Amino acid sequence: MPTHTSPADLFRHSLRLLLDGDISGWLALWADDGVMEFPFAPPHWSQRLDGAEAIAAYMRRYPDHIDLHDFPDVRIHETAAPETIVVEMRGTGRLVQTGAPFDMTYIAVVTVKDGRFAFYRDYWNPLAVLERGADFAGSAR
Repeated sequence: MPTHTSPADLFRHSLRLLLDGDISGWLALWADDGVMEFPFAPPHWSQRLDGAEAIAAYMRRYPDHIDLHDFPDVRIHETAAPETIVVEMRGTGRLVQTGAPFDMTYIAVVTVKDGRFAFYRDYWNPLAVLERGADFAGSAR
């Protein structure tokens, strides 16, 4: 795995992997005990994934649901804790199931330890996807 010198570098690399559809490569960026949280997840959707295996199960079918084309607006903010960043971004593409456009704004709080994602709290709006009548990527519901 390439060495990334900062949490921001690791995050930017992870976005390139998602755009390439390289879910295996993206998953390799995670610590074995990494945690991913979705505070705004609707009822019956995953709100917390504990460990790399749970994250892998959630993400395995991501490309079956969303065809990402770009992350046009990525702003990475450093915090007082050097291992933690706050990211504002937008992802665009299309929903595979319906062909509808995908345009989602996210805020993520990301902590990196030993060069891997250790914690990722993903604030996204699931209602925007549900309104388009699609099942969301990897929604381990």
